[in-house]
Amino acid sequence: MYADISKPPAPLPKAEPQCISEGVTLLPPLSRRGYGKGLIILQHDSTQHLDIVEGVPSALIKWAEEGFVVVEIQAKALTNPSLATDVLQTALKALKDCSKLEKDSRFGVVAFDPTLWNKIAGVACIFPDIVGAVVYADSSDENTLEKSKIPMLCHLAGGQAPSETKKTEGITTYRYAKAKSFRLATPFHEDFDYWSESLSHTRNLTFLKSLIGGPYFDLEAIWDEHTYYEFADRSVEHTMSTMVDQPYVNHVPTTN
Repeated sequence: MYADISKPPAPLPKAEPQCISEGVTLLPPLSRRGYGKGLIILQHDSTQHLDIVEGVPSALIKWAEEGFVVVEIQAKALTNPSLATDVLQTALKALKDCSKLEKDSRFGVVAFDPTLWNKIAGVACIFPDIVGAVVYADSSDENTLEKSKIPMLCHLAGGQAPSETKKTEGITTYRYAKAKSFRLATPFHEDFDYWSESLSHTRNLTFLKSLIGGPYFDLEAIWDEHTYYEFADRSVEHTMSTMVDQPYVNHVPTTN
């Protein structure tokens, strides 16, 4: 049923980023399955986009570990708003050309900066393959945040309003009153909030997977395999093969 522990386990995927253009990077899935759906993330300029610091992965790494083929677009690629369409086309082409992308995949967008979202919001809807967007912003940005014809999930930081869920036509909004800024989900930033990020990430997965159609994993089967190797066969190598390269919590297998 499981692998022969007398033989080495299959190696876990390693991060092999591909520079598509200035500020645009593709990273194939880091899950054991090795292929998945496509995702575009919008991020501030950073040289730490492949880092894992004290168990916290960058957004690019984290989404790849969730089983997505990820294209990260940094702010420097969107300095000219008139080129937003071209940048999205470049990102989508890179995703579709990737051998690790599931056939007939649809795509989501996660914007970790409201300014970057506003630059592409007006053109995102012209690409039928983009079916949903997640946006992080401050409560003060709520009225200036660009709307879109595609379904949106908004995470708003700060403000006096209590944490609540607001649903209007095409937009679901969650509030994080204790968060210092929209950087609540930006690793390595001083306003990063582990618990708010974790909650928002779970909401993102639920939202995006329902639109994109996955990726889905049989977590019970993965857990059974993990515990078999750990407690029955007592194989350290095979136990670790059921987990990502640097698991966030001991004894909790992540997606494979």
